[in-house]
Amino acid sequence: MGWIPCSGGSNSNTKKKIKKKLEEVQDMRDSIKANPGKLKKNSSMNSRSSSKNGDSDHIAAQTFPFRELATATRNFRAECLLGEGGFGRVYKGHLETINQTVAIKQLDRNGLQGNREFLVEVLMLSLLHHSNLVNLIGYCADGDQRLLVYEYMPLGSLEDHLHDISPSKKRLDWNTRMKIAAGAAKGLEYLHDKANPPVIYRDLKCSNILLGEGYHPKLSDFGLAKVGPVGENTHVSTRVMGTYGYCAPEYAMTGQLTLKSDVYSFGVVLLEIITGRKAIDNSKCAAEQNLVAWARPLFKDRRKFTQMADPMLQGQYPSRGIYQALAVAAMCVQEQANMRPVIADVVTALSYLASQRYAPNTQTVQNSRLGPGTPPRTRRGI
Repeated sequence: MGWIPCSGGSNSNTKKKIKKKLEEVQDMRDSIKANPGKLKKNSSMNSRSSSKNGDSDHIAAQTFPFRELATATRNFRAECLLGEGGFGRVYKGHLETINQTVAIKQLDRNGLQGNREFLVEVLMLSLLHHSNLVNLIGYCADGDQRLLVYEYMPLGSLEDHLHDISPSKKRLDWNTRMKIAAGAAKGLEYLHDKANPPVIYRDLKCSNILLGEGYHPKLSDFGLAKVGPVGENTHVSTRVMGTYGYCAPEYAMTGQLTLKSDVYSFGVVLLEIITGRKAIDNSKCAAEQNLVAWARPLFKDRRKFTQMADPMLQGQYPSRGIYQALAVAAMCVQEQANMRPVIADVVTALSYLASQRYAPNTQTVQNSRLGPGTPPRTRRGI
């Protein structure tokens, strides 16, 4: 699926702007180190965010020469290719200087939009750190080359494990699906509630949720991210961009972007996790091509909830758990933005479901916490 297109004019000063912005990134990083008190502090940030001496142990994004990245990927050979998207191609490589396997994203030099995404991503990931956000190791801006270097996520994207799965690939069980959903929600919660000012992700989809060891999820690809509304402002007006099937209806119609726009996109992802269906699937009949449109009539009858479960689960899921998960998804994809929950409430609900370990052999649910609990009721955010 491609992005919703937007217009953009050419600019002869692009190279100078790139250089200036990258210098600003370094200046911002240096300023933060010198004045850490200006940042909004939060104990729920990545557990690596502070060390015994009180300094951040996040490695600042490094600059890499193009030759070093070309060597790391064996001159960007096809066998090193991990995937391809609107930004460009992503390769697996090994950097000898830091002795680390990495993912290297190479910008498509034919698109000016890619330059803007490059700048935004360097800015965002240089300042935002959380265990459910992918870690930016460095970047390259040699000449016309634009590359980003990330930590390598060995299990690929969530999309790889939900759609068009090869017979040899292991299917995601219920417990793993809830773990991924809760982790992705936590990453979004950090952007909305812990980052200061808040950040609207704007491109939440299964292909942008990467999986590490143990299926630990991390949000990636921040090229479309926007700083959210602050003060008395209720929204950010911007060009409509994103991926068809995931965009909130009010954003697609008006260009008014809010935190609730991300909540809608998360609801679509949660539906994909539960049903195994794609957000948009043109191979299905007309009534089933759009996942949300297909699901909405079924939300009205709890007796049909089990019909929505991914057949790949083979019936191995807790009945109560799938009811609760679908109820959360239904709230997130409400047509009216003010009827959707805030992401913090979604995190509370999904963290509870993830803690209820389903044991298919015994057909029971085991609480991984110290004592039994009842699922929290999500409240409607305004």
